[in-house]
Amino acid sequence: MSQRSDLRRRRAALEDEWSRWVPRLKAARRSPGGGEALRPEVTESWVRSLRSVDPDRDSAPVSDGGTVHGRWARSPLRRPMEDLGEELHSIAEDAGFVTAVTDECGTILWTCGGRNMKRRAERVNFAPGGRWDEEAMGTNALSLALRTGRPSTVFSAEHLVTALHGWVCYCAPIHDPAGQVLGVLDLSTTWDRSHPLAMSTVRTLVSSIEARLRAGTTGPPGAPEYSVRLRCLGSQEAVRDGAPLPLRPRQMEILTLLALEPEGFSPERLREALYGERPVTASTFKAEVSHLRRALSGGVATRRYALTAPVSCDAVDLMRALQGGDTAAALRHYRGPLLPRSEAPGIVEWRARLEVAVREAVLASARPEHALRYGERAPHDAAVHEHALRLLGAGDARRALAAGRLSTALHDD
Repeated sequence: MSQRSDLRRRRAALEDEWSRWVPRLKAARRSPGGGEALRPEVTESWVRSLRSVDPDRDSAPVSDGGTVHGRWARSPLRRPMEDLGEELHSIAEDAGFVTAVTDECGTILWTCGGRNMKRRAERVNFAPGGRWDEEAMGTNALSLALRTGRPSTVFSAEHLVTALHGWVCYCAPIHDPAGQVLGVLDLSTTWDRSHPLAMSTVRTLVSSIEARLRAGTTGPPGAPEYSVRLRCLGSQEAVRDGAPLPLRPRQMEILTLLALEPEGFSPERLREALYGERPVTASTFKAEVSHLRRALSGGVATRRYALTAPVSCDAVDLMRALQGGDTAAALRHYRGPLLPRSEAPGIVEWRARLEVAVREAVLASARPEHALRYGERAPHDAAVHEHALRLLGAGDARRALAAGRLSTALHDD
């Protein structure tokens, strides 16, 4: 069989598998009980969710083997939650709720509540380690709050998964001082115990948590105090003490390189990493470094360029996760290419290094959710989508998502 014929055969098979799911996607546009139409944000979530979630599943999938103690210990949300611990336990137990906190990806890190309600919640894995993002568990208040960045309520049959129709959930996202979502606070109970003040209670609790974050009372004991936070994967943003740090693109490149290479650079090597063979005067190069040093209040050494103050960097977090063999954590950090608009040789080299490392970790993983998650950011990578299909069982609803992506990638080729 010729390569072209084989390609046509593969496309036809994938399109056939995808077409089997079209009626279910259309059905998602109607209310689950055939009555009043769902709210638009719920309808849209149903349509997205049916690409990866079987409404008949009985519980949330597990993230990282269900072991999240280390992640909770390192979470910036731990201390403010401990400060409010007595109040949270009182609300949960007195009102018959289960309280939960997730990370920025929708994995539950911590819960509290009365024994009976916690037992009921654990039956659907509403417990530490459970994944409640939209791709894993479909339409629910946690996934909507994460996706929209706004408080959300999902009641009874608005949930995509039938096993959740007995529940009502009230959620609000928690933002750090720079405005980034750190996770979600959730109050959940059975639908017959819903309360009109539950959402206002969630909002008040989140306001208290965010106030503690702004006051700098977070972080595990012994952790470095990061006054500067750098996001350079899929974007370029620097924040200092909760306020945007005004840096030009070249200074962002310098800060990123210094964060990635803590041993530092000689002046000659840093200049080459920034400009390559372009003719740039020494004064121009030194002016860029000097501006960064002033912005960091002297946080860059002079003789050998290196950071002298701790800087939190998402690319560094990604590297550590890869070095530790934690593919799930690496994918949480990987939000796109390193400084995607930069053409500096040193950034281009690091960009390729990180992209190859993430991709190889995904292809070496035996967990299909890793390939599915990476596939969101690599829509044209047919090998990744094929890997996902190989790992997914014949009856797994997520095959439709992988098949659709692979079909698109093959057509683009």
